[in-house]
Amino acid sequence: MNIVFMGTPEIAVSCLKALFEAGHNIKAVFTQPDKPKNRGHKLQAPPVKEYALEKGIDVYQPLSLRKGEDGEKAFETLKAVALECIVVVAYGQILPKNILELPKYGCVNVHASLLPKYRGAAPIQRVIMNGERETGITTMYMAEGLDTGDMILKEAVEITPKMTAGELHDRLAETGARLISETLDRIEKGIAPRTPQTDINTCYAERILKDDCLIDFTNTADALYNRIRGLSPLPCAFTFIDGKRLKVYFAEKLDVKIDMKAGTVIEGEGLCVACGEGALRLVDVQMEGGKRMRDTDLLRGRKIEIGTVLG
Repeated sequence: MNIVFMGTPEIAVSCLKALFEAGHNIKAVFTQPDKPKNRGHKLQAPPVKEYALEKGIDVYQPLSLRKGEDGEKAFETLKAVALECIVVVAYGQILPKNILELPKYGCVNVHASLLPKYRGAAPIQRVIMNGERETGITTMYMAEGLDTGDMILKEAVEITPKMTAGELHDRLAETGARLISETLDRIEKGIAPRTPQTDINTCYAERILKDDCLIDFTNTADALYNRIRGLSPLPCAFTFIDGKRLKVYFAEKLDVKIDMKAGTVIEGEGLCVACGEGALRLVDVQMEGGKRMRDTDLLRGRKIEIGTVLG
């Protein structure tokens, strides 16, 4: 099948690789522009671009598909291709109606949730932050609404009690790669199902903001445990010790009853902190300017008194 692939982050690479290895004719890849990274602000290419160039696939990086000269050029580029399908995986831009209507078989999206739940930008993080036990991959025909198109295939993935967003991402990447290959195979054979979404049990996975990452210890230990897992390894939950940022990649819930101010460092093995209800041990941490390490290693090099209040 003649395909244009649109995607940007690592999860999209798995799908692009699966389609390339399945022998589909990938006419072009569209991805987000290179962005400055780290302290040196050196431009870094998106993972999808790196893979596409490695395989000799033409890459386009328009600022917008909808507006101005970039939008016009993108449409003309797509129009010139013998296009049967556009596959979209975490691209980061909304496709306008004129592009949605171009391909013979339409535009197909791989979404990292069991639709209609967790439509939107951050389904992988939000399902864990909300304490869900199951998510999955849905392939769907794209429509003008946000993740509202008719569904094609679904596959559930279990969220285990200690799973982080990074671990779930890797599981979903594998599932998505398999499911998009099967989806295109069924579309080409004319046997792909088409199930309209309902508005029952719908919820949105809002984009993760900086405020989402600041640990509010007045919440319960259960809620914070899920939040920390859901933000690990990126963008990562954090708190402050004496004005210095402390990233928290993983925590453990403590089976204790604490009557102390939320955020107070308490006695225990490692860096243990009182919450609004219950307590957490901050197991996997990184002090501002330092390396990621175990809490016990941090405490060997930095004295944190019992009674210190984080935040």
